[in-house]
Amino acid sequence: MSEKRQAPPTVRLRRLAAMLRRLRTAADLTREEVTERTGINGVTLYRIEKARARPQKRTLTALMEVYGASEAERSDLLAAERHSQDRSWLRPYHAGLSERYAAYIGFEAEARTVRAYEPSFVPGLLQTERYARAVIRGALHGAGPSEPGARVAALMERQAALGASPPLRLRAVLDEAAVRRVVGGRDVMREQAEHLLRIAEEPEICVQVIPFGAGAHTGMAGGFVHLDFPDPRDPELVYMDTPAGDLFLESEAETRQFRAAFERLRAVALAPRSSADLLAEVCRS
Repeated sequence: MSEKRQAPPTVRLRRLAAMLRRLRTAADLTREEVTERTGINGVTLYRIEKARARPQKRTLTALMEVYGASEAERSDLLAAERHSQDRSWLRPYHAGLSERYAAYIGFEAEARTVRAYEPSFVPGLLQTERYARAVIRGALHGAGPSEPGARVAALMERQAALGASPPLRLRAVLDEAAVRRVVGGRDVMREQAEHLLRIAEEPEICVQVIPFGAGAHTGMAGGFVHLDFPDPRDPELVYMDTPAGDLFLESEAETRQFRAAFERLRAVALAPRSSADLLAEVCRS
């Protein structure tokens, strides 16, 4: 019998975890000291602070007491706890996706800004359906039989956020290799380049290309996505799809590092208008 699939964390569960970590730090307490004072199991406390477990009400109450939380902080914590299991973004076909990719979809669904850098292919939010299918066929090795179809369905749904109200803000930087590599055939690539040209005209979308002539740059090590959220209490997040599996980075130092790296990539890339000229060239080729 297969193990029960663990539900991915939500933005609100991450907010709750981050608030509890900040309160513990402000109270100058170690996890071990909190365990001694409250009797809460150390492993349980670790899982709560890592957004891997939702605290029971009595556990949350005990933590608020030992941290000396103010009335406003208590109100925020209780609200985050009440909504920590809200998964309104889930769809039936998400069961065919890997746990971490499903988690990423949830985070992206609530993001304010997505900063995506890709060295080898067009970022998912900007892919046409034919291009997406070609990428998945060529790159998604070891996937279960339902995952390719589920990924395409999820991708098409994710793109609806670009036309929502308010729309998702997307800042995308691509290496020239991503638009020069022929994925799915020349017709598919021409359609993809034309789509990039059209969508880059939207006010909340910026597409830039790093030309081959730029030489070595920060992004040669691999792609990543940086997310921030409308509520400043929600910690920023970095997501990377690696050969070893999907990876999330959540510490303030890590997210700050990748946000700075993204700005360096934007500085190396062609300006949006010049990037459009390069894409137009790809359309003609």
